[in-house]
Amino acid sequence: MDAISPAILLLNLPPSALGGMDLLSFTTTSKFKGIKNIPSGLHFVFVGSTSTLSVRHGVWIKVNAPSSSSPPDFFIRKWDSSSEELIAETDVTTLLQQRANLGKIWRDNLTPYRQSASQDTAAVEDSNRWVQLTDCISESLLTRVLDADVETWTLTSSSSAKQDFDEIPGLSASDLTGNERELHLLPVDLRKTWRQGATGRERTEAAQDRSWALADLTTRFCNDDMNQIIGELQFCFAMVLTLNNYSCLEQWRRILDLILTCVSAVTTHPSFFVRALATVKLQLQHGQDVETGLFDLSDDGATFLKSLLLRFKKALDRLPGDAHADVIDELDDLLAYTQETLGWQIQQGSFARTGMLSLEDGEEVEMDNTAFDEDDEAGEYAPTVVELSAEQMELLGIESIQQVMNGNKTPNLRDRIQKDQTDAGRDGYQYEVQSDVESEKGLPAFDEDEEEELDLEDMDARY
Repeated sequence: MDAISPAILLLNLPPSALGGMDLLSFTTTSKFKGIKNIPSGLHFVFVGSTSTLSVRHGVWIKVNAPSSSSPPDFFIRKWDSSSEELIAETDVTTLLQQRANLGKIWRDNLTPYRQSASQDTAAVEDSNRWVQLTDCISESLLTRVLDADVETWTLTSSSSAKQDFDEIPGLSASDLTGNERELHLLPVDLRKTWRQGATGRERTEAAQDRSWALADLTTRFCNDDMNQIIGELQFCFAMVLTLNNYSCLEQWRRILDLILTCVSAVTTHPSFFVRALATVKLQLQHGQDVETGLFDLSDDGATFLKSLLLRFKKALDRLPGDAHADVIDELDDLLAYTQETLGWQIQQGSFARTGMLSLEDGEEVEMDNTAFDEDDEAGEYAPTVVELSAEQMELLGIESIQQVMNGNKTPNLRDRIQKDQTDAGRDGYQYEVQSDVESEKGLPAFDEDEEEELDLEDMDARY
């Protein structure tokens, strides 16, 4: 028997179940009892009752580096057929029995995590890829997201974050999740990316450049460690890859949307964006491994990511200086990969804003594309504050700066007639107190339609 190394026992698995660890997955047999020779680091073990689209259950484990002062890590999990979930084995008798039979189990029933490099180069490469895909995932991140200690880092395909719950009146979060674990993912709210109390221009800038929102998340939830943002991006991708978890897919999209819409942060934290782009490239290389089609990486299906990369590219091109040169190089590498390997066409240029779409029944409808509306207020098209002369203000019907501050509300025709009569009475020193009824009698009588028509004619005359 080879030397004892870190291992995990998976007991009571159903026949022909789906088993997997990290990037490796397989259909189990009756002889399969677990995996041995596990390298140190964080690993994810998952099981499904069938090899098809059943709910998958997984557990994160931490394997410590070999030490002469302590035995190798040995984990025991069992499949609970009644609840169809992977749980820790707590029965003392079973634990002692399995340890007593470890020699036979080790030789006949445990599959090596990987073969030697000469026997299976692909397995070694997969092991290295897993380390690269998860190098920013830490124990503290798993404890925060799973809200559990190291012994119960478990989740399933159905585990969800609060922001992804369906809002059903009368039902609480516990009613919606049942027995599923709630994921405590970062509260990325792309609808509000400005500080509390911000108004006007500050809100507009924070909506177009989400650097403040990124910094706020890092400070409040990540102890000022930006690697935790990338770590959660990696965690979500790994859970989509292994469990087909939809909530993690949505969070993966939200984090990418946040990162790739930052502008000023690129110059202050270039290393973060270089690492984030390298992570995205590595994830795209494994995106086609997702079995359910949650990742559609075709040229037509990847519209979300393509538009983000194009917008990020335009933002980098407008930034002055060369502090972000490494970010541009990494983005160019990513764009080259998407074009050469995935066949994406990401180009800066003209885009159709409106067009006719033919439906299956032959009907044609006019469609509008608003994806690039923000470009209308960027670069040479950015809004500019100008100072109006007295003549220009008169042409625009603006009487004072205060009127502009009040929304440029031009008096309607009735108000102007009343003002003219009031001014005429003031000029002739005729001051007469009238009741509201008498005052109304002095004005021409207009019904609502006539007044609206006169207002329109007056507006046409002025503009």
